[in-house]
Amino acid sequence: MALPPSAALGTPLPLPTRSPDMLHRLATRRSAPAQALMDPGPSGGDIDTLLTLAARTPDHGKLFPWRFVVLGRQTRADLAERLAVMAVEKGLPGKATAVLAKLTAAPTTVLVISTAAPASKPVWEQELSAGAVCMNLEHAADALGFSSSWITDWYSYDPDALALFGVCEGEKVAGFVHIGTVAEPPLERERPDVAALTTTLP
Repeated sequence: MALPPSAALGTPLPLPTRSPDMLHRLATRRSAPAQALMDPGPSGGDIDTLLTLAARTPDHGKLFPWRFVVLGRQTRADLAERLAVMAVEKGLPGKATAVLAKLTAAPTTVLVISTAAPASKPVWEQELSAGAVCMNLEHAADALGFSSSWITDWYSYDPDALALFGVCEGEKVAGFVHIGTVAEPPLERERPDVAALTTTLP
């Protein structure tokens, strides 16, 4: 699916219009279980599209405080082997090894790394921008006809594991966004009572 040509800097962009299709997607959006994601996955061109759309994210100060690492299947398989050894060496519970299946199942995984800089805009706002990138990836995957799962696991926070993924000092994992196809439609889950979580001020 081709994207519209990139607009030149300073070009007026179209104003929003009502979109029943987008409203339907937002109203029915559902993450897939990472282990259930299978082929077909995004092509190389699809991945370029996904990252381009993900990068159109609110960003206070135009800092782009995040970066992408596209993890192929072989890379993830190798990492999972090393993480399994690491989990045993660290005496982690058996679940730490079991969750590695989430890392290896999907055809495509995009690791989103937060690169917030303390000396710039508030770090919290920069980290929120990285989270918005993950959500944009999920919406873009849905628009291309794929399912996705945005997750983290123990290896997203363990310093030794982070080094395996090339996460540098001062960086954080915003999420692993796994993308592929599911054999069966996901079931709806419990949703929040929005009214109970909302305060309206005059």
